[in-house]
Amino acid sequence: MINFNGELLQENSNFLNHENRGLRYGDALFETIRVVNSKIYFWETHYLRLMSSMRILRMEIPMDFTMESFEEQIVKTLQNNGLNQKSARVRLTVFRNNGGFYTPTNNDVSYIIEANELPSTFYSIEDKTYEVDLFKDFYLNPDMLSTLKTNNKILNVVGSVFAEENELDNCLLLNAQKSVVEALNGNLFWVQGNVIKTPPLSDGCLKGVLRNKLIEIIKSLKDYTLLETSISPFELQKADELFITNAIVGIQPITKYRKKHFGNEVAKSLLGKLNASARLG
Repeated sequence: MINFNGELLQENSNFLNHENRGLRYGDALFETIRVVNSKIYFWETHYLRLMSSMRILRMEIPMDFTMESFEEQIVKTLQNNGLNQKSARVRLTVFRNNGGFYTPTNNDVSYIIEANELPSTFYSIEDKTYEVDLFKDFYLNPDMLSTLKTNNKILNVVGSVFAEENELDNCLLLNAQKSVVEALNGNLFWVQGNVIKTPPLSDGCLKGVLRNKLIEIIKSLKDYTLLETSISPFELQKADELFITNAIVGIQPITKYRKKHFGNEVAKSLLGKLNASARLG
């Protein structure tokens, strides 16, 4: 079942048409959210990011777009898909309504909520090879639009095709200044000794929910120093660990970049704290 503006529809229902602005212009935002037993992980951060992004894109925010009403609609969608007592991946998409060419005829919006089952209850790390390389065919722009979770993800799509063609698990994206910004599906963290780096938002990385949460966790720990600073491709092979974060997987350690192999001790340590934060938050 798909939730379209509060109405539950069969998954194969035809409720959008060729004039949809998300299809035509990528005039849409989305949140990918992990929900366990109807508990929405880091819901407030997801919600505030969505509202902030809608304001930046000059979308009209309806009065009923409250945290409580969206939570109610998410839980209703889960219940109608038999997922309210399971782990689920929820996608909440907001798009500007039909009308106009580049200039919309209005700024009103609609939303879609969809849900799929996830295999694990908590974030976990599998001991398996996870190899990455740089994707250098196209670059991210280091500006505010790149930090938003919009439907404009063609760079990530082409990069994912490249990764598959080259038998890679993921790729790292560069910005126009040739700094390493993020992975195809999440934010990047770099570890050397007790120093942990992650690219700043000014480099064009996604304003990730898990990035934000992990920064909070690391800053609260005396054992580590966190730096939000640019990372050059040359620094990647100097790291003891590299890992990727996103709201669904949590923390994904990178085990290999070119000829360099990495450990995952810090990633595993942080994962336990992340799970604790998710359960309490």
